[in-house]
Amino acid sequence: NNEKSVPQILIRDLKFEKKSLAKLMFSPDQENHPSKAPVKYGELIVLGYNGSLPNGDRGRRKSRFALFKRPKANGVKPSTVHIACTPQAAKAISNKDQHSISYTLSRAQTVVVEYTHDSNTDMFQIGRSTESPIDFVVTDTVPGSQSNSDTQSVQSTISRFACRIICERNPPFTARIYAAGFDSSKNIFLGEKAAKWKTSDGQMDGLTTNGVLVMHPRNGFTEDSKPGVWREISVCGNVFSLRETRSAQQRGKMVENETNQLQDGSLIDLCGATLLWRTAEGLSRTPTVKHLEALRQEINAARPQCPVGFNTLAFPSMKRKDVVDEKQPWVYLNCGHVHGYHNWGNKEERDGKDRECPMCRSVGPYVPLWLGCEAGFYVDAGPPTHAFSPCGHVCSEKTTAYWSQIPLPHGTHTFHAACPFCAHQLAGEQGYIRLIFQGPLD
Repeated sequence: NNEKSVPQILIRDLKFEKKSLAKLMFSPDQENHPSKAPVKYGELIVLGYNGSLPNGDRGRRKSRFALFKRPKANGVKPSTVHIACTPQAAKAISNKDQHSISYTLSRAQTVVVEYTHDSNTDMFQIGRSTESPIDFVVTDTVPGSQSNSDTQSVQSTISRFACRIICERNPPFTARIYAAGFDSSKNIFLGEKAAKWKTSDGQMDGLTTNGVLVMHPRNGFTEDSKPGVWREISVCGNVFSLRETRSAQQRGKMVENETNQLQDGSLIDLCGATLLWRTAEGLSRTPTVKHLEALRQEINAARPQCPVGFNTLAFPSMKRKDVVDEKQPWVYLNCGHVHGYHNWGNKEERDGKDRECPMCRSVGPYVPLWLGCEAGFYVDAGPPTHAFSPCGHVCSEKTTAYWSQIPLPHGTHTFHAACPFCAHQLAGEQGYIRLIFQGPLD
């Protein structure tokens, strides 16, 4: 009823504004012909990269991988179980044209489980191998590395065929994760040393050498998210508590009431790289790169100033996210005061890393600020008001608060919080700081 008394032009404007805001918030692939777009199950985003790999995304090696419904189903499900007395017999059973998992129990006995085609599911494989069965090639993440040359020298702990994700082809398009992927001869081979066992219903199951760990956040991936508990996923998709160390022979306890079903915000750790799973629905509520660019322009339009040099500061464009610009804002990490770059307070006896803030005299690291460009890591669409410490990546307050609470696996038995944009271990009491900008004096 109230609408009648409001001038029609105003209503039209309001509706238009709502529409354009919605457009800004939705993912680019939803804007263009939603009916024609192929069904998207979700995306995997590798932690530690700010929107792309250091030398650019190439082919199956990139910082994020979208899982789309395949033109033809390629999922598989377990069928016949064979018990072979010799490894040779096992080889004979494992037909090159049929998927199978071989469990070597001893030199005298191997169990081969054949897998058959499943027309209701699509399978996607992730690992370090560049062989054709791998859909998404993932290499070890080196914190803060600016080029791939840094990453190649490291002995990889990521399995060549690390894991597989099976998505239902029909709504609600449930995605499930399993340890290990099938190799070029369509086989998964668990050797004598791998942890394996017979289940109560007579089936076989096992764990891979360094394991596949999964953590589902509580309250989904939203501004109310809280960290969940890390679990290990078996080859058959069962859920276990963690082993004492990554490759210990003894498996953890089975967790009966949890499943291998991925949810928006689930983290998958492959021992050397951690992936974030975002559902298509979750991504539709996430800020887009366009939205982040609008926030960058808004902060620059406010013309923040350096309190020492009085020069105007500006965040460089998202494309120039690794080169320090002369207008780049810098921050004192102990207090959050934002400045332009200057040589003030650089005391010789301090190894050049710690500086004294001219505003409040607190002493601490002084680093350039970088915008977090990977929109998939944001839990909300809030303004870029906080920065991770010690790397200086800037995003919304709720996003910094969320990631600073997440213990990410590191090495074979430790966990620590890290910046999702560069994988640097967080430092300081909170792991992040509120930024204090000075506005223009005129």
